[in-house]
Amino acid sequence: MKTVRLLFFTGLAFSLTKCSPVREQQRSLSQLDRRVQEIKLYAQKNGYSTRYCFLLDMRLQSGLKRFFVYDMSNNMVAFSGLVSHGDCDQNFLKTARFSNTPGGGCTSIGIYKVGRAYYGQYGKTYKLYGLQETNSNAFNRAIVLHGNTFIPDEESYPKLICNSSGCPMVSFSFLEKLSSVIDKSPKPVLLWVYDSPAQPMIFVPRMRINLPSARLWRRK
Repeated sequence: MKTVRLLFFTGLAFSLTKCSPVREQQRSLSQLDRRVQEIKLYAQKNGYSTRYCFLLDMRLQSGLKRFFVYDMSNNMVAFSGLVSHGDCDQNFLKTARFSNTPGGGCTSIGIYKVGRAYYGQYGKTYKLYGLQETNSNAFNRAIVLHGNTFIPDEESYPKLICNSSGCPMVSFSFLEKLSSVIDKSPKPVLLWVYDSPAQPMIFVPRMRINLPSARLWRRK
C-alpha cells in the first residue's frame, strides 16, 4: 500500500512539474496588459508605433510560444510564436541568460526599435537598435530579427528549440506575419525582451512611472 501511495504522489508531482511551464505561460499572458501600458507610454513620448508592439517573455521555456504580437488599439494578442534565445557561446542553454557584452552570444534584455529590413544570410532580416543600457550594444553586435528553418511553427514543449547567437530567431512563416506588421507601420515598432514579472504601475502627479525600471535612451 505504501508503495502504491509513493508511486501515486511521485506521478502527481511529476505531472504538476510538467504542467508548470504552461501555467507560467498563461500567467505571462495575463500580465501583458500591464507591460503594454508601460511600452505604449514610452512609444507615445518618443514617436514609435502605438498600434502594435512585440513582447518576448524569456522566462518561458523555448518550446512554448513566448513572442507575443500585441494589438494596442484593440487590447489583445494578435498572434504569437516561438523564439530562440542566445547560447552565450556554449553548446546549448536550456534557460536564457543575459548579457550586453559584445561577442558574448547572449540575449540582451530591454526595449529595441525594429529597424529597416535587409537581405542577408537568413533572407529577410530586420535590424534592431537597443534603447536601454541593458541592450545598448545590440546594433554593434549585429543583433537582428530573422528566420531560421530550425525553428518550428508550432509549440514543441517539452522539447526545446535551438539557440541563436543572441538574436531573436523565429520560423520563416512567423517572420512573414511579423513583416506584415513591421512593413505596414508608419512608425517604428518596439520590441521588448524581458525576464521578470510586470510591475504594478505607480501614479504620481503629472507623471506615470514603473518601478523598478532601467533608464531609457534613444539611439541617434
